[in-house]
Amino acid sequence: MKRDKSQELFDEAKTLFPGGVNSPVRAFKSVSGPPLFIKEGKGSRFTDEDDNTYLDFCCSWGPLIMGHNNDKIREAITETVAKGTSFGTPTKLGNEIGKLIIENHRYLEKIRFVSSGTEAVMSAIRLARGYTGKNKIVKFEGCYHGHVDSLLVKAGSGLATFGESTSAGIPKSFIEETLVLSLNDLQGFQDLLEAQSDDIAAVIIEPIPANNGLLLQDQNYLVWLKTLCDKYGVLLIFDEVISGFRVGFEGASGYYTIEPDIITFGKIIGGGMPVGAYGGRTEIMSHVAPDGPVYQAGTLSANPVAMAAGIAVLKQLLEPGFYEKLEAKTKRFCDKIQSHIEIKGHKMHMVQIGSMFWFAISDKRIMSADQIDPKSMEVFKKMHHYLLENNVYLGPSGYEVGFVSAAHTETDLDEASVKICKAIDYAFA
Repeated sequence: MKRDKSQELFDEAKTLFPGGVNSPVRAFKSVSGPPLFIKEGKGSRFTDEDDNTYLDFCCSWGPLIMGHNNDKIREAITETVAKGTSFGTPTKLGNEIGKLIIENHRYLEKIRFVSSGTEAVMSAIRLARGYTGKNKIVKFEGCYHGHVDSLLVKAGSGLATFGESTSAGIPKSFIEETLVLSLNDLQGFQDLLEAQSDDIAAVIIEPIPANNGLLLQDQNYLVWLKTLCDKYGVLLIFDEVISGFRVGFEGASGYYTIEPDIITFGKIIGGGMPVGAYGGRTEIMSHVAPDGPVYQAGTLSANPVAMAAGIAVLKQLLEPGFYEKLEAKTKRFCDKIQSHIEIKGHKMHMVQIGSMFWFAISDKRIMSADQIDPKSMEVFKKMHHYLLENNVYLGPSGYEVGFVSAAHTETDLDEASVKICKAIDYAFA
């Protein structure tokens, strides 16, 4: 597979951008060769600058649930762009998408649009502190919440300790406001709230952790998190930047029938355009400016082009049977690969929920980040190389999840499953 033009563009990019990219994982450091420079996509496939075409299971890291260059989304964007790109004012489109979301999500009464998932999380944290008058935030090892200073933290040495920064440039004082726990440790969580709830504003969790593997938690565990937060007067924030509108229109909140106090969104809402949002009950959201004292603003928030794209995708997601069909074909795809793994006796298994999947390179269930063996990433690296050579694209990291879109046909998935099974055999040979 030739990547000459991608290599040439990457060499040029390294003179322009740190590491040659504008987001770190794109640099392909975890896999082999130069990153692909993509020039166009349609449906389930995209084409790089060397004219190689790939079946895509990254889907722009999740938001392209309708596939590449969906006709209805593209038409909505071009129609809106013809009228202008940004006004810095309210628009009718903002009202329309706001109603579309709130009227179809039982746990939302008001929302606020922003321009990214990171911005949504940052704003939700500030809102939680402003609403409660408390300072500390609890997060969980293995959950990623964007590049927010106080949340770029990993666990320290104790059961529930002040964290350690995972990035340079973050003041120690910021980190000291964050407490880190292991996922699936309910007793540790209860002990922490019992000891420090007077100064804990909120607990934030990916209800479907999907940034460091697909670390599916038991529903009972999530229910108890909510129960204990209510008992100790601590807000519960669900970070649904990935799971929101992906496992169902109501995301993980609806999937597990759990009502968090604040929910953050991103990805799918924009239909491929930059967007984020956070929302919850009116009682809490009324603390956001200009109604309340918690300040948050953005020049391009609720940008009309992004709102038009979002309306176009959300209307398609609300069509009867959409999620059931998407989940069924994803399950069939994963089951075929899992069956092959079992026949061959490879030490790995498929993890799947809704239209998301992950290659867990272990024969044991993985529920926390520390259960992932870093050496297993060498297996993924070989898989990724084989699949690129055979025109299948996965995100360039074994810690990232894969996505199936509505544009993936059964024929696409059959083709991909055969190639993925061969890639697994190659990686374990």
